[in-house]
Amino acid sequence: MTTVSKSIFYDGRSSVPKTIDLFFDSTIGQFTFQMESKNSVNEEENSFPERTASYTWSISAIAFEHRSTALFLQHGEDPIQTIKITDAALINSINQFRKTSGQLSWYQTLIQKPLKFHVFLALFLLTIIGLSYVYMLPWVAEKSVVLIPESYDDSLGETFIDENYLLGESQVEKSKILNDFAANLQLNNKKKLKFKVIDADIMNAYALPDGTIVVYTGILKEMKNYDELVGLIGHEAAHVNNRHSMKMLCRNLSGYLFISTVLGDVNGVMAVIGDNVNTLQSLSFSREYEREADEEGFAIVTKNNVNPKGMVTLFHRLQKEHSIEMPEFLSTHPVTKDRIQSIKTMISTKNHVIQEDFKLKALFEKLQK
Repeated sequence: MTTVSKSIFYDGRSSVPKTIDLFFDSTIGQFTFQMESKNSVNEEENSFPERTASYTWSISAIAFEHRSTALFLQHGEDPIQTIKITDAALINSINQFRKTSGQLSWYQTLIQKPLKFHVFLALFLLTIIGLSYVYMLPWVAEKSVVLIPESYDDSLGETFIDENYLLGESQVEKSKILNDFAANLQLNNKKKLKFKVIDADIMNAYALPDGTIVVYTGILKEMKNYDELVGLIGHEAAHVNNRHSMKMLCRNLSGYLFISTVLGDVNGVMAVIGDNVNTLQSLSFSREYEREADEEGFAIVTKNNVNPKGMVTLFHRLQKEHSIEMPEFLSTHPVTKDRIQSIKTMISTKNHVIQEDFKLKALFEKLQK
């Protein structure tokens, strides 16, 4: 099929454009056109007789350039000849042939789309970027924790304590009792756990990356039985075992960490984390991590033959506290009805043996004094 259209020809030697009838054979990808040019001088008539020259350009020997609504065809080397096409039908025919023959790249195809398409594409890409920042980027940042040696968890926890983010005075004697209490439990811990009791009327307990578990006297005073304390310790030990603090810290700093991870800058990752050590106290674990810590905490409680109803009792107590003011227990993540129901379901469906532990009971009573 041959398409013909008026086009503008530049011969590369003169700046004067010439109008031509450009023929395009879409079956073989070939352009043909004719030009009238001056020949030798006729002395008798003192004029320049004209002759007609035919040109044939193969599409494979042409360089194409889109400018606004026009398509420019460039051919040859010395001089470079150019044809300007503004006929939309001819341009479409040329592009279709190039696309079918594999000569039109995806980028060239894309830039030829109408304005509405580009606006839609821009909005789509902005949406993808936004969703990636909110969901994908934090996930990638959490996974970057594997780049950080666990020895760094220890130095980070020590830095936190050294910079006095504990919000109260350390109770040395009660800390010793709590460590003795925990020593009588099997906590499935992968690193040594250290317990600190802090004198403050705060319903709070949280775990640091180095294995330090901070418990405030405010929550100890509210407990009525040692099984509640075992549930609390089991939950926080699970956070340490799974490096939840480091993962959530990385999530919160995902923008910085993503760039450092892409660049393979492990030192940069650790530097950013170290500069934000103060946020450890206010980390809010995701529902996934809280569920994981609840389940592992339940397993620890039953492994030690402690009554798991203590977890339900404690959670109800904390939920009641939550109705008065925002609790900080379990790293500021509120105790929900779903979490309590999940514990009740595990109690009713999982086999467990309960044996009263008089040693744990005695140590608990000392903590209550």
